[in-house]
Amino acid sequence: MKWLSTQCDRWREAQARDRVPHAVLIAGPPGVGKRALASWMAAGKLTGDFASLPRYPIAAIEHADFHRVSIPEDKSSIGVDQIRALIGEFSLTSYVGRGKVAIIEPAQKMTASAANALLKTLEEPAGDALIILVADRAGRLPATIFSRCQTVSVGTPAETDALEFLESLSPGRGWVEALATSHGAPVAAAEAIERLDEIRDMREALAGVLDRRLDPIPVAAKWSKLDPPFVLDWLASEIQAAVKATICGEKWATGLGLDTKTLAHIDRRKLFCYLDIINRLRASAKGSFNVQVAFERLLIDLADGLKRLDWTYTPRGLDYVRAAENRA
Repeated sequence: MKWLSTQCDRWREAQARDRVPHAVLIAGPPGVGKRALASWMAAGKLTGDFASLPRYPIAAIEHADFHRVSIPEDKSSIGVDQIRALIGEFSLTSYVGRGKVAIIEPAQKMTASAANALLKTLEEPAGDALIILVADRAGRLPATIFSRCQTVSVGTPAETDALEFLESLSPGRGWVEALATSHGAPVAAAEAIERLDEIRDMREALAGVLDRRLDPIPVAAKWSKLDPPFVLDWLASEIQAAVKATICGEKWATGLGLDTKTLAHIDRRKLFCYLDIINRLRASAKGSFNVQVAFERLLIDLADGLKRLDWTYTPRGLDYVRAAENRA
């Protein structure tokens, strides 16, 4: 993953000068190698070996002084009890003597209570400790977290570097299409290659709904039989790339399945609101909303050009209804 060499060189330099921070925030879009970089930093701290570059697939770190905090399978966020347990572990003496390391990801999914509980430890961790936060959407983190971390940004690599990496994983596959589908994110492309047929079908269906060739209801029914997080992640990526293309021009539309000329007629503010609705669904706990109904309403609104976009939450959670209907 040679596109991460700049970040690695800077980290090695900080190590050589004994200026490594106690808390690091690795931020960037999904699928660009942030978690691989976090694991490289963590393993290097625990072993003292920073010779290589981050690798993919990411090897599990088996070490008594390493701790990983992520979202439990039955939850939609990282809770305060998890952070308190981590703080308790950090208060203990290092088993090996090289300090303790924790990776928290996705950091933007910490609850407000969890983030607040972490603040003092970020500022003054006990002993020789390193806390690495990984965030796909760093803007959702509290400003107090930002102020206590050194930010390491990871962007989308050059296409040649991304394709070289992908070819090294499995030569001769459809990496160009997979990379375009993933909007230049190589790790996302590596994960998307097995679902290219599904992605092609979803793109064709979404374009058909947008220009009113296809009825949104059957499309939503078909999508509801797929993995909902996969569909929502893909839809968010498409809409986000489409918004960028309408703002920055056609050069940003590479790999985009949507017609940017059609999207240009939609109020850009409503596109941002639409993306926010998708992201709220992505952040919701499994089973907290009716998947098919949510997909129907997302696609109906898009087919309508987002002209009546006015959604609100019901007391039941994320089973959305339009505000006008709710008032009635």
